[in-house]
Amino acid sequence: MTVIALVGARHRVPLAAGACLLSFTAFWLAQRALDVSMIDLMVYRAEGETVRAGGDLYALRTTEAHLPTTYPPFAALLFTPLTLLDTADMRALATLGNLLLLVTFAYLAIRLIGSLPSIGHARVKAAPRLEAALWVSALAVWAEPVWTTLRYGQINLLLAVLVLWDLSRHPAHRWAGLGIGIAAAIKLTPALFAVFLLLTGAAQAAGRGQWRPPVRHACVAALSFTGATLLAAALLPYDSWRFWTRMVFEASRVGLPEDTANQSLRGVLSRLLHTEEPGIWWAVAAAAAGALGLAVAVGAALRGERARAAVSCAVTALLVSPVSWSHHWVWCVPMALLVWTESVGRGGRARWTATGALVLVFCSYALWWVPHGVGRLELGQNYGEMTLSALYVGAAFAFLLQGVGRRTRSGIKQDQAGSSVIERDQAVANE
Repeated sequence: MTVIALVGARHRVPLAAGACLLSFTAFWLAQRALDVSMIDLMVYRAEGETVRAGGDLYALRTTEAHLPTTYPPFAALLFTPLTLLDTADMRALATLGNLLLLVTFAYLAIRLIGSLPSIGHARVKAAPRLEAALWVSALAVWAEPVWTTLRYGQINLLLAVLVLWDLSRHPAHRWAGLGIGIAAAIKLTPALFAVFLLLTGAAQAAGRGQWRPPVRHACVAALSFTGATLLAAALLPYDSWRFWTRMVFEASRVGLPEDTANQSLRGVLSRLLHTEEPGIWWAVAAAAAGALGLAVAVGAALRGERARAAVSCAVTALLVSPVSWSHHWVWCVPMALLVWTESVGRGGRARWTATGALVLVFCSYALWWVPHGVGRLELGQNYGEMTLSALYVGAAFAFLLQGVGRRTRSGIKQDQAGSSVIERDQAVANE
């Protein structure tokens, strides 16, 4: 029995909380020392001010970078309370809120996985979720996607929490789907989770003609998305019309596709082909990745692997999106947790190597080691630099392919089990 197993849970949680607080304090001081701009938070504030002033939301250009509004109008409605705070208080509260969301995100991920093995031995009793979430958060705050999310004052953790809040509860719960719908109304990418749920329900109901909980889950998500969007349309009719008829189709508004921070298939192909727009190559690659990712997610859901299904859907959405900035990849936290849990539970050098490689990818900040910035330097990257600036996409594909392997092994086991039943029935008949 390990030392941790001997110490009571009542004493372990304060220890984990102290370590988490110490890590968060060091993080806060580091970001203060670097004088981070929290530039995206300033954009959100400007959007709220524009809504209150009755201005043109999608004509807005704000901050020194002249950044535009890219989210649906519903998001701007949610940003209006930011205008009631002065800048210093807003930045402090946003940082504190994101740190609390990180702990919540880790907690929900652990709840979805089921349990985490206690540190030091694979077979001891699972660690309490809160304790584990605090330890995970203390480490995860230093991962590049999480660090950059807090550096910019982004809402990635909020969206991820809304999605996991849905997926970690019972599928038949009356409010299951509300979080996904609201998240999609704020930013469109989470809408892929509703597609995943619909496909899962259809697969479960194949040949049965039964109403399955995932289908209801998807319908609630669609209704909540529609309700939020209609609310925004009622309050901001002009902005809503412009967004849904024009702005939603202008991916170039978000940023340059070849930017090294763009960790999507479109970004990787732009750098690989040295072109500002990969065109048909991206469309084909995105369609193939979308089909692969959704197949892996649905397969995992049908096997009861809810955590793998959720993470597979999340990384698929990030792969096929025209722009997925590095800070959008906060889903690396449940991805790493899942891979680590499997490594502890099943062992093997290959699994531990994969876990270490995954952590290194998201904690090394390697994508920033390449030429980037003003002058479109990414279009001249060599193969080594292109490899470094494609690490997140590579990690996502490795994770999805691992899911394909698990599905294949599961199918083989099922076939073997079926063969055993047939052989046993034949033996009984011969007797």
